[in-house]
Amino acid sequence: MDGKKILTVVQTGSPIGRRADQEATLKGLGLNKLRRRRTLEDTPAVRGMIAKVKHLVRIESEG
Repeated sequence: MDGKKILTVVQTGSPIGRRADQEATLKGLGLNKLRRRRTLEDTPAVRGMIAKVKHLVRIESEG
């Protein structure tokens, strides 16, 4: 992928009962159902979003 680093992120927790901004962050990452998986470019913005919902997601692979 043009030498760009990528991350595979899996949703492990539900946003139900969480703050609205955490739910919006999951949607911004393309995650909205349990065990949904997305491959994203490794950028500071994406890393910040993952850090915000780190209790709801798991980084499966970095490459």
